[in-house]
Amino acid sequence: MSVTRPTPTQKQPAIQQRRVVIENKHGEKLVGILHDTGSKELVVLCHGIHSSKERIPMVNLAAALQREGISAFRFDFAGNGESEGSFRYGHYRREADDLRAVVQHFRVQNYVVTAVVGHSKGGNAVLLYAAKYNDVHKVVNIAGRFNLERGIEGRLGKDFLQRIKQDGFIDFKNKRGTFEYRVTEESLMERLTTDMPAACRSINQNCRVLTVHGSMDKTVPVEDAFDFNKIIPNHKVSIVEGADHEHTSHQNELASIVLDFIKEDFLQDKFIHSRF
Repeated sequence: MSVTRPTPTQKQPAIQQRRVVIENKHGEKLVGILHDTGSKELVVLCHGIHSSKERIPMVNLAAALQREGISAFRFDFAGNGESEGSFRYGHYRREADDLRAVVQHFRVQNYVVTAVVGHSKGGNAVLLYAAKYNDVHKVVNIAGRFNLERGIEGRLGKDFLQRIKQDGFIDFKNKRGTFEYRVTEESLMERLTTDMPAACRSINQNCRVLTVHGSMDKTVPVEDAFDFNKIIPNHKVSIVEGADHEHTSHQNELASIVLDFIKEDFLQDKFIHSRF
């Protein structure tokens, strides 16, 4: 087998990382990092709750895509990281709209958004995006929560509904007792009224969805992955044995699963994209 190697006069494609600022429909500036490989095929990466584009697995997934010659964009939702706005505990649909602003921005720049990938709350955002806009044909949900009524007591404590109705808010503190953010009654109600099962049922059959979940996730139970599998029309599940919520010690395995899904049936995907 012959191998063609670039001659000294041939240049390898330049890989650039640059800061990009995009305005959402509320006039807030969203800040992100574009990993530009020279390819117009782009994957958008969405972080989890009270997090940022700088956390794993966002950084590692962007690097893995970059190594495969696929451009990637990781950004901060409004109220997180470097982006403008106030952090909101709920507002899942609003984060899907932030993602919409990002997708539209890059389409104007002649990029083809081939996939959107979200971790945790970002997983919910990409699924809600797919249900509402139906214009990205591959979606990856990493450890998203199926039932948004679950998991609140563990974070806000018992009788959270009674306390938030009485005071109008609950201040969330971490295990060290340090204040992290305020949960308002409005944002809590928005979470409780976000119907993920209904949204997932409405995702178009032509949109292929992958859910990746760690078997040792103590934040969102692995059973949620199988709940998604029951109702999303075109869906597959990949369970990473021993992985926690962020796949902390399983980053390479996570990247391999996501990359394989994004790259498979590439020609078929380009045909489907042309139909949207």
